[in-house]
Amino acid sequence: MLKIFLILLSLISSSFAGEIYFALKKNKVNVRTGPSFDASIKFIYKKKDYPIKQIDKKENFRRIIDFKNNSGWIHVSQLKKNNSLITLDEKILFKKPSKFSTPLAKIKKGRVLLVKKCHKKWCKIKSGIYDGWIKTNNVWGFAK
Repeated sequence: MLKIFLILLSLISSSFAGEIYFALKKNKVNVRTGPSFDASIKFIYKKKDYPIKQIDKKENFRRIIDFKNNSGWIHVSQLKKNNSLITLDEKILFKKPSKFSTPLAKIKKGRVLLVKKCHKKWCKIKSGIYDGWIKTNNVWGFAK
């Protein structure tokens, strides 16, 4: 009876664990039709640090989905802890985490940004030669 209770508890707690995001470890990552190296390649990501969301797992493979709703299976060796996000609309990069701060640059929709740290509704990011803060509304790639 205790064993059944512990299994049910783990299933319930995992459903409330929130979303799990990863980033791609390399510039070329194969996405497969199934959770096996024998499964055919569905498409290839060609962007290091591209954020993806885990929607299922089987052994050492993770079923993922990206912000454009592309999905497939990736081996865990190709994934790392999430450190990036994608803007869903144009953003302004600010010097400090305040909309009254000095604007540094305009960030285009769909840009992959490296996250350094987050504080409340702001994240400090790196984009090309710029370091600064953006508001975290309308971004994809990290659990809020």
